Amino acid sequence: MELRRDLRRTQVNLFCNVISTLLVLVLVSVEVAEGRKARKMDYVEYSAMSCRAHSASIEEFGGVGDGTTLNTKAFLAAINHLSQFESEGGSQLIVPPGKWLTGSFNVTSHFTLYLQKDAVLLASQDINTWPVIDPLPSYGRGRDTAGGRYISLIFGTNLTDVIITGDNGTIDGQGALWWQQFHKGKLKYTRPYLIEIMYSDNIQISSLTLVNSPSWNVHPVYSSNVIIQGITIIAPVTSPNTDGINPDSCTNTKIEDCYIVSGDDCVAVKSGWDEYGIAFGMPTKQLIIRRLTCISPFSAVIALGSEMSGGIQDVRAEDITAINTESGIRIKTAVGRGGYVKDIYVRSMAMHTMKWAFWMTGNYGSHPDNKYDPHALPVIESINYRDMVAENVTMAARLEGISNDPFAGICISNVTITLAKKAKKVPWTCTDVAGISSGVLPKPCDLLPDQGQQKIVECNYPTERVPIDNVQLQTCSYTRRYM
Repeated sequence: MELRRDLRRTQVNLFCNVISTLLVLVLVSVEVAEGRKARKMDYVEYSAMSCRAHSASIEEFGGVGDGTTLNTKAFLAAINHLSQFESEGGSQLIVPPGKWLTGSFNVTSHFTLYLQKDAVLLASQDINTWPVIDPLPSYGRGRDTAGGRYISLIFGTNLTDVIITGDNGTIDGQGALWWQQFHKGKLKYTRPYLIEIMYSDNIQISSLTLVNSPSWNVHPVYSSNVIIQGITIIAPVTSPNTDGINPDSCTNTKIEDCYIVSGDDCVAVKSGWDEYGIAFGMPTKQLIIRRLTCISPFSAVIALGSEMSGGIQDVRAEDITAINTESGIRIKTAVGRGGYVKDIYVRSMAMHTMKWAFWMTGNYGSHPDNKYDPHALPVIESINYRDMVAENVTMAARLEGISNDPFAGICISNVTITLAKKAKKVPWTCTDVAGISSGVLPKPCDLLPDQGQQKIVECNYPTERVPIDNVQLQTCSYTRRYM
């Protein structure tokens, strides 16, 4: 009898031990799984021009992503600390999920700012805390007012190898206050942009969402070797001057795979304003724009100018979609601008619900001051549009050159434009322009004579690659290390 009791006790103890062991194993497995999950959440992988040897999170510098704590000092401290690694493999600053209120901060060379998914940078609405900087030398004054301009939210100058990217993180300019102050005429200086990089080389801005900028969204200026890729830009279509992407006096730039809803031009190509742009003399050239979708009821998909006094040359755009936009391609200039717009190539464009498919303006009258040279006439030549369709269009084209300074070398081929029910009676108006057309409906104006069935023309589009297309992106990563 006693033997049976001992045996039962042994069996019960054995059973309890087995159960305890199983529970421990389950708990350990759960902890391991949770640990793996946590590590996976903190692992970041992205494509970039350069990878970095050193990493940090904004939280390590006192950043708080609660939407109300001001993090300007945290960003300044983080970037100041990471700048010491410029010559030691570079650095990256990670912004984790959260709402990070901040004022303006400067980035540094060999540096990546990475916004994780659900990370939101909120621009401070305290106007008095925004530093004021000098106007751009090629403009001579601010765009909103004479004199200086508020520095951009993310700013950099004289840099090499700068990357601003993320997992579709958001930069919110909280622009409504600025728009109201602008409309009321209460601003002393020009409104800030969201991102501006000056006098720099090797720039990448990618995989982000930009919303509600006070003014322009992305402004690379006096820079070279620029990639802008996978950007979504959203602003109310009535917001003032919220241009999407404005390459300005830049060389070797690529803009691709972007979606823009804007209160102004989706892409505006620039190079300085009147006598200031002429004196500065830095053109925008070797620019590629591809796979762009634009909605801008009061502006253009792609504008060339109006500040083009340093010159614009070799712009190539393809695979463009326009929806409910005022004009497809617009050239804007005026007497006094000087400079040139030439060697422009656009193909494979689809336009839906437009006021004009094509618009050229030689009387865009705004000037920085009254010191411009009335004898400085712009040269507009070698403009090539081909392989396009447009539907529900009010007017096919409005092409207005300058008296005694005609826009020349215009070629339009294989373009079909379907007019809206309430379209203008005359689909084309042309003055002071010269060129040819081939396979275009409705029939263009007499200043662009059709070459006929016996001489079908295909407008030019270059086959050689622009150097920026040869840049290969690397796969970079970041894993957060716990103390």
